[in-house]
Amino acid sequence: MTHQPVKAEERSSDRLGFVVFITAAAALGGFLFGYDSSVINGAVSGIQDRFAVGDGVTGLIVSSALLGSAVGAALAGRFADRWGRIRVMKVAAVLFAISAVGSMLPFGAWDLAFWRVLGGAAIGIASVIAPTYIAEVAPTRYRGRLASFQQAAIVLGIAISQLVNWVLAESAGGDTRGELLGLEAWQWMLGVCVVPAAVYFALAALIPESPRFLIAAGRLEEARTVLRGVEGSGVDTDQRIAEIRDLIAADHRPAFRDLLDGRYGLLPIVWVGIGLSVFQQLVGINVIFYYSSVLWQSVGVEQSDSLLISFVGSVINILGTVVAILLVDRIGRKPLALIGSFGMAASLGAAAWAFASATGSGTDVTLPDLQGTVALVAANAFVLFFAMSWGVVVWVMLGEMFPNRVRAAALSVAASAQWIANWAITVSFPALARWNLSATYAVYAAFAAGSAVFVVRYVRETKGVRLEDMG
Repeated sequence: MTHQPVKAEERSSDRLGFVVFITAAAALGGFLFGYDSSVINGAVSGIQDRFAVGDGVTGLIVSSALLGSAVGAALAGRFADRWGRIRVMKVAAVLFAISAVGSMLPFGAWDLAFWRVLGGAAIGIASVIAPTYIAEVAPTRYRGRLASFQQAAIVLGIAISQLVNWVLAESAGGDTRGELLGLEAWQWMLGVCVVPAAVYFALAALIPESPRFLIAAGRLEEARTVLRGVEGSGVDTDQRIAEIRDLIAADHRPAFRDLLDGRYGLLPIVWVGIGLSVFQQLVGINVIFYYSSVLWQSVGVEQSDSLLISFVGSVINILGTVVAILLVDRIGRKPLALIGSFGMAASLGAAAWAFASATGSGTDVTLPDLQGTVALVAANAFVLFFAMSWGVVVWVMLGEMFPNRVRAAALSVAASAQWIANWAITVSFPALARWNLSATYAVYAAFAAGSAVFVVRYVRETKGVRLEDMG
């Protein structure tokens, strides 16, 4: 009967608290994603001093996690289908913990890079498994709002990592190489990640397995229990199991060859997805999250103050993300992306102008009062415009814009392009900044302006368009 699904959804409201709990537990992987990927920000100067490494090695250490992320993301789906979502979450938590301890107690720079790669693999796994699990357990009525937990957890993880970095540096006398309980502050910054990793593992042990995986594995009684837990005791479990079985049977796993096009190499829509992913990184957003403390120190800000500024930027990132979540379904994806592009271009241009006035060299660099204020405001404005637009819009559009027959494969290619662009920007920034910081920001501003042109010419609005109608 056609009214049965509606009744089932209505009955699910009494289980909403439980669903929110298991969704939040899964989204803790996103928190670790944000925390581990940005905690390196506060540790950079300490690592450079401890191991006496130059810009090239520093860039490789910071960006090494991204290489592991690409591998982890590529393998996560396969592992989750074979071993289950919960078991893979636990594996990610263990990798996070091992990486944290290893990064806290490295023998040298290359040893540290290895532990960062291992942590990156956990980041890649978490970036795939959390949204997959949430989509599979969340009742349809609440799926959109619950899915936003992942992005919220990521930006919260970024903010908390910056706050922890600042507290540790302050406790060590304002110096990331200051001693705390026999270790330097930067070592504790990297090691503290073991705490949320342990919490993630414990919570993963408490939440149920995805009903989709249980049905695929033939564990039907367990699937019935989970379905009653998330959708209410009145749900027709036989009907729901039949529906999920039909979806699994009809599920098409596209291969890379499905994306090929004789004229353009890849289907035009795939190139658009790649373009969105690459532009999201070429504006330099992760320079802020990975290097902002070193950046502010390079223009005369005290080390502990630079960490506090980084934390403020992370809070602004959270606020901008909330704005994007509120607006993306109201004004549309393209308008929001264009607002962000213009705002980022203006703020990055202002930062480039301000940094052009820096005087001195080495650690003795200063900005005039006016330019220093402009640089600070511009950097935070850049974070706000990014967070309220491209930070959310790109992921929304990548999930919507591709035809059903190639969606999974196309999303994988676009996400891989994003990791590669992220790595390229991250590894190149130290050398570019030492060459000419103002020119570096001018290049990022040019990419931000170019992103607006790209959106106008090539991106199609997906607001209100059914996924089945994407072509």
